[in-house]
Amino acid sequence: MAGDLPIDRRSVLSAIGAGMAGLAGCAGVTGNDPERVSLLAAGSLHNALENGFQPDIDGTVEIEARGSAAAARLVDAGQRDPDILSLADTALFDGPLDAPWLAEFATNSLVVAYNPDTEGGQRLADAGSDGWYQPLVDGDVSLGRTDPALDPLGYRTLFMFDLATDYYDTDVGLQEAILSREQRYPETQLVSQFETGSIDAAVTYRNMVVNRDYEYLELPAAIDLSDPTLADRYARASYELPSGTVVTGGPISYGSTIRRQSPMVRDVFEAHVTGGYLSEFGFIVPDDYPRYSDNVPETVTD
Repeated sequence: MAGDLPIDRRSVLSAIGAGMAGLAGCAGVTGNDPERVSLLAAGSLHNALENGFQPDIDGTVEIEARGSAAAARLVDAGQRDPDILSLADTALFDGPLDAPWLAEFATNSLVVAYNPDTEGGQRLADAGSDGWYQPLVDGDVSLGRTDPALDPLGYRTLFMFDLATDYYDTDVGLQEAILSREQRYPETQLVSQFETGSIDAAVTYRNMVVNRDYEYLELPAAIDLSDPTLADRYARASYELPSGTVVTGGPISYGSTIRRQSPMVRDVFEAHVTGGYLSEFGFIVPDDYPRYSDNVPETVTD
């Protein structure tokens, strides 16, 4: 089972933080206001929602973005009560949440973003997509990542390193050889580490860098969690959340559900899960998405 180790350009990567930043100032979305819709969403959706989705919506949408695992726990504990909940891992709707239905609406892939203005970043670039891990093993590149206890990007990073060990048939386990507790940063601080040049690279989602033309290395489909046909392979890795829920590796898929019905909420939800802004901001939207599961109300699908 995958697990974290015990004790466990320039603004490159403002994109990484854009999906994650600005969260501390949010008081927390709460529903029950007929004049506005509250949307609690995965941090990696934040930039797309604020700059692609929000400007085209008639009415007020209150958006709060957090790591999906943390967001799920807040809702489960009653500390957040959004009209719409959108997370970066559909598994979280089954635990810790118990959502009666959801819509899968976008996919993504893992990439390794790097800063070409640092020596370590350049070493990573020189190694390329076939040998990117070696400078990390050698200690020549400083890596940043998010906390697996707080968001799917964090635990998917663990999955990727475990899968990469088998894929490249390395002499050492890449998770054990590369990862350390000190690499983990709160979402709102990760980008500041890049801006100061103290971190050379980070594992992040493709959408966070592609639409800003930042530098990154694509990873093989066998380890980037992007290919539904490789679901069985991805499932070899798993991680236990602080809640006790065990999440298993799988193709990245974003899901959303309505928690409080109203005509305005349904209109916002439809625009959210079917909008062209998703592709424009680097997400992958398969032809059969949005894909609904479980007991979807007729008012949503009509």
